[in-house]
Amino acid sequence: MSSLKDQLSSLVYSTERGDLRGDDAEAAREARDQARLAGLDGIVRIRRETSGRKGKGVTTVSGVPLAEEALKKLTAELKKRCGSGGALKDGVIEIQGDHRDTLKRALETQGYKVKLAGG
Repeated sequence: MSSLKDQLSSLVYSTERGDLRGDDAEAAREARDQARLAGLDGIVRIRRETSGRKGKGVTTVSGVPLAEEALKKLTAELKKRCGSGGALKDGVIEIQGDHRDTLKRALETQGYKVKLAGG
């Protein structure tokens, strides 16, 4: 028979405290967001990249000073605006295809300082 301590260590939900799994995950997510936001200079950089993608180009947007949840919403909005697929990876928005001008206009209308970086 397992001890009470073993049962509590595998406990994932408590009627008193709710979901016990999310506390550490939420704190880790907030710490990652704070670390990423601290390293930003206030300029959103847009570049076109093809390396490591078998010649297929993607437009990357980095340096957006938003938390992860807000970045997910912005990614969805930008993908819809460009009519393309894309993803959010480690705080960098990737949009399939070359959409630098469209993304620059969209982000500038939202008040961001935008630079086209790279070639």
